[in-house]
Amino acid sequence: MTEIAKIKRKLWVVSELYYPEDTSTGYYLTKIAEGLANDYDVNVLCGQPTYSKRGTQAAKRENFNNVEIFRVAGTTLDKNIIPFRVINMLTLGISVFVSAIRRFGKGDRVLVVTNPPSMPFVVALASLFRGAGYYLLIHDNYPEILIAVGKARSDSIFVRLAHLANRWLYKHAVKIIVVGRDMEELVKMKTNGLDIPIVVIPNWAELDDVHPDPRSDNALIKELGLVEKIVVLYAGNIGYPNDIESIVECAEMMKDEGNFHFVFLGAGVKRKWLEAEIERRSLRNVTVLAPRPRSEQQVFLNACDIAVVSLVKGMKGVSMPSRTYNALAAGKPLLAITEHGSEIDLVVKENEVGWCVSPNDAYALYSVLKDIEISDSKFDHMAIRAREAAERDYSLCLAIDRYSNALDIP
Repeated sequence: MTEIAKIKRKLWVVSELYYPEDTSTGYYLTKIAEGLANDYDVNVLCGQPTYSKRGTQAAKRENFNNVEIFRVAGTTLDKNIIPFRVINMLTLGISVFVSAIRRFGKGDRVLVVTNPPSMPFVVALASLFRGAGYYLLIHDNYPEILIAVGKARSDSIFVRLAHLANRWLYKHAVKIIVVGRDMEELVKMKTNGLDIPIVVIPNWAELDDVHPDPRSDNALIKELGLVEKIVVLYAGNIGYPNDIESIVECAEMMKDEGNFHFVFLGAGVKRKWLEAEIERRSLRNVTVLAPRPRSEQQVFLNACDIAVVSLVKGMKGVSMPSRTYNALAAGKPLLAITEHGSEIDLVVKENEVGWCVSPNDAYALYSVLKDIEISDSKFDHMAIRAREAAERDYSLCLAIDRYSNALDIP
């Protein structure tokens, strides 16, 4: 007697970034799609690489790790130039819409991420037209992120229209997935009266690729000549949402004290400002390094004593930096510059893995570091708890199980 093979329902994952792109959104959406391939007929609709793999021409269609990938046309101009980024969004949006109208089917499930912010609206329209159900994955809340970084006023017509558009987007979603508990609070306020299910699924740590390594073995610390220093590492995007200013001011307060050294590793719109301030203030206790590939995380995440995660004021409920989880995986105590009650704040305090200070308070940051300087025996205990938290709460397997449940896989 032969068993009838179970027919898998079709799932579409729609994202600007996907394999071979391995920046944050591209990496996470790739792993989600591949992780769900055992339960679904997973198809991906995406663009060509525009971030770390910009310039790579990937196949228009390929099957990779049991996922069928459809890459649509679109410009791949420099994303750090705002007009170019807008052009990229427009061209990609048109291509995704046309392809979605052609390919989505009635009853299909569609998981779409909020990067870029125009993408969910394009996908929602196509899904509704074709009779598919869309699930909204929020990595960043708009327009709140624009308000937080000073690019929009909360009372502007643009923001009011954005809120109205979001209400329409939320109203027709099957479910909303957010990556932090503070984000859940904000989205509940924004969806008040709509009765839309909201699920919290944090991003995860790369536990197999990132783990604690002895400081004495770290090649980058030796290369930079920081063996005798307490190294504070900021690794990731150096962008508008990140409070870089407080770290620079704190570094200036400490520049003649000698024990601490600050390392920035990454790129973004604030990097030029950062480099200019280091020169202007003669900060010999600060080093800025170019971004390094994900494959080198094991080295650079272990090249410190303390990992910094920072957000500007107004970012509570808006975003959750995914770099947090790999810092935990590396067993690094976290110094979080964030608002009280944010997801980062909760992770640090619940797991006793570091310290939290408010944004825009360089003196508080300085005071915390001075306390750390005389009580560094806590590092070992925090390192153990950090790794334990990553293994217990932030594994890929756990995240995929949560996505399976959120998508109502039988």
